[in-house]
Amino acid sequence: MQLVVGRIGRAHGIKGEVTVEVRTDEPELRLGPGAVLATDPAGTGPLTVETGRVHSGRLLLRFAGVADRTAAEALRNTLLIADVDPDETPEDPEEFYDHQLMDLDVVTVDGTVVGRIAEISHLPSQDLFIVERPDGSEVMIPFVSEIVTEIDLDGQRAVVDPPRGLLDIDEAEVASSRDAEEEQE
Repeated sequence: MQLVVGRIGRAHGIKGEVTVEVRTDEPELRLGPGAVLATDPAGTGPLTVETGRVHSGRLLLRFAGVADRTAAEALRNTLLIADVDPDETPEDPEEFYDHQLMDLDVVTVDGTVVGRIAEISHLPSQDLFIVERPDGSEVMIPFVSEIVTEIDLDGQRAVVDPPRGLLDIDEAEVASSRDAEEEQE
């Protein structure tokens, strides 16, 4: 199975290094020197990691055959894809690969069916489950422990305890006093 583990950003310096937006919890394993990665678009790869280092909180990689800034800049926005055994699981039991979560049934703590996980969106602050409801509509559920209380891979379900208004906008409460004051006027 193939997993997206990073996205190439800007060139860094003049010797072919690039910044990488990491999309894996195991960068040292997936993006370490010697790793051979498929790419999207496929024509730019495969790429072999030659060196890697962290600079100012950013991962910098240099790939074999990419020797200057021009070649590095040509890789910008390329997705890096690693081959992973589908039976492999993360070391931390509280972590999951996207393929493990896709198509799980989503139910509330009282057993009410919400829908199925159709997509997982990785945002800077947290991940989101994009859940397709039985009526075809979608709802976004933040993948945080306060809301997603259980992932049961054997039972193929995710249990959620959503705050008021997350699943039904008609139940949403006004969060700021400014909004409340505007409504009173």
